[in-house]
Amino acid sequence: MDIDTFYSAEFDEHADVMQQTRDACAQPFGELLSRCAQSVRHGGKIIFFGNGGSAADCQHLATELTIRYKTDRAPIAAIALTTDTSALTAGGNDLGFENIFSRQIEAIGKPGDVAIGISTSGNSENVIRALKTAQARDIVAAAFGGKDGGKLVGLADPLLIVPSDTTARIQEMHIMLGQMLCGALEIELGLV
Repeated sequence: MDIDTFYSAEFDEHADVMQQTRDACAQPFGELLSRCAQSVRHGGKIIFFGNGGSAADCQHLATELTIRYKTDRAPIAAIALTTDTSALTAGGNDLGFENIFSRQIEAIGKPGDVAIGISTSGNSENVIRALKTAQARDIVAAAFGGKDGGKLVGLADPLLIVPSDTTARIQEMHIMLGQMLCGALEIELGLV
């Protein structure tokens, strides 16, 4: 392997996907910001869920909102459904892994909340089921996806699809879009 070629190719692919994402996600990003701000202004919360690296992004983003992103300010109500090992393991054992997020949405989701599923493929069954549960409870069912959007298309609204087939690039854009959401939400809510 030529490390210099590999190194440059990774940066080139990242830059290309970043530009495509910038173009593809501008409009749904604005919609997501609006829905999140409306929810928080009316006493709602933002609920994040996903698997693997996306689960880590959920924790990261919920923390940015509840603690702080750029400056000390009032907390923004947010939670990651990926952090409670007792709920995850009991749900997986008793209800099936495909229901671990939908059950938590049933327990804590309220009309007007925003549920944000994160799935690089757009086909994670537990994310899909949770978004359907959110819709049935008058909770905004939004998502970050990748590739062609998979099963998220026609289900999640707004839906931010990263136009790439490379999981690493999709995840890089998801955390960037998520952190942008945190920063924009602070500004939109007048907290900075």
